Amino acid sequence: MHATLTIRAAILIFTIASASILACSTDKHDNIPREPEPLVELASMPAEIFELDQFGLPFELYEVTERRVRNGETLSTMLAPFGLGSQQVHEIVQASQDVFNVRRINSGRPVHFYVDPQDQTLSYFVYENSNREYVVFDLSETVSVHANTREITRSTKHISGVINGSLYGSLLEQGGSPALVSALAQVYAWQIDFYRIQRGDSYTVVYEQLYIDDTPVGIGRIKAAHMNHHGTDYHAIYFDQGDTGYGTYFDLEGNSLQKAFLRAPLDYSRISSRFTNRRFHPILQRNMPHHGTDYAAPVGTPIRAVGDGVITHSAFDRNNGNYIRIRHNSVYETGYLHMSRIASGMRRGATVRQGQVIGYVGATGLATGPHLCFRFWQNGQPVDPYRVEMPPSEPIEEEYRFPFTVAKNLAMIKLFPEKHLHGPQLHLAAADMSTHPASWQPLILIQ
Repeated sequence: MHATLTIRAAILIFTIASASILACSTDKHDNIPREPEPLVELASMPAEIFELDQFGLPFELYEVTERRVRNGETLSTMLAPFGLGSQQVHEIVQASQDVFNVRRINSGRPVHFYVDPQDQTLSYFVYENSNREYVVFDLSETVSVHANTREITRSTKHISGVINGSLYGSLLEQGGSPALVSALAQVYAWQIDFYRIQRGDSYTVVYEQLYIDDTPVGIGRIKAAHMNHHGTDYHAIYFDQGDTGYGTYFDLEGNSLQKAFLRAPLDYSRISSRFTNRRFHPILQRNMPHHGTDYAAPVGTPIRAVGDGVITHSAFDRNNGNYIRIRHNSVYETGYLHMSRIASGMRRGATVRQGQVIGYVGATGLATGPHLCFRFWQNGQPVDPYRVEMPPSEPIEEEYRFPFTVAKNLAMIKLFPEKHLHGPQLHLAAADMSTHPASWQPLILIQ
């Protein structure tokens, strides 16, 4: 037990014992039997007397300091100012083995120290490895380590706007976040070329905002979205066929937004050079075909496979640098050039899934700056992926057609309440729910 708490408990016990002795001495001639005094539950004292902080620790008993992990700092150097030597650090490492790898303590993350004011020993320290997750190291008696997570709450948000510059800038002006920009780009990855967004395009999004202790910490699922791009409306309705927990997005007719291939292998960047049969090569200094699409992006940006397939080439060569080629089926192949490095496990013969990270943007091979050269082959011939009609994925199954219709109607009310709050969509949804109570189950997706 903590030193301070032990002293206070002892004082309380001594007080009770003294009172009992005094009572006996004053009543020694009194033969009337007395009821025994109730025992004090010492175990309940901390919860009743001391307030616990966000990590469940009685912070009032300690001198608490908080800082961030410094560059190059290790567990040993972090604990050295508190007098902990190599033997004690070794005990902490051993106690942490099944809970947290202390080698993953990263610079910039918060760490909290709890020092006993009586003897200036470190009783606890807490490392926050993410906004939600933290690890408590208990050094008060026998070393113990436990990991925990803060509770996340969700709130449905509605955001809309007209693009005057970029989608990124417009969403941030309306109170959105970079994470929402990335999520929206992924929802429409098969329909909209986000490198060709223009002024006057508009958007409306219904999504989950995540909170920890009333502080926004990220976004959850986009529940429904609408974009008007180049005068064309694009709707996205999230729906889970069969209540599997792994839903996807559909248009208003129930066609899946997901195609056999992603529109681009990077989440959000800039096209610096397009597919052409004649381009002046900046290194070779001559005109030659450029049968690829170049995406300018910072070094280390994740590169994703645009579709399921098998890796047929994964190596470095003089011209292409670190280079991966994937065969998706008997018709389509894709290539990814100039990567700074190839992701772990991405070797020849490996199977990859759509959206899986296969490498990272770099400037290896014949490259003047960091970018990805993305190549696309159809029946063995190089083609421009932006001019190829991508094959669609599976639509809503017939048995889920009706629940999807109900979910779609309510999603439209969420997206455009001013249009549908008293309109036919609301009456249709109400009639659907009263006539087909089984359709209530999927409605949780858009509540």
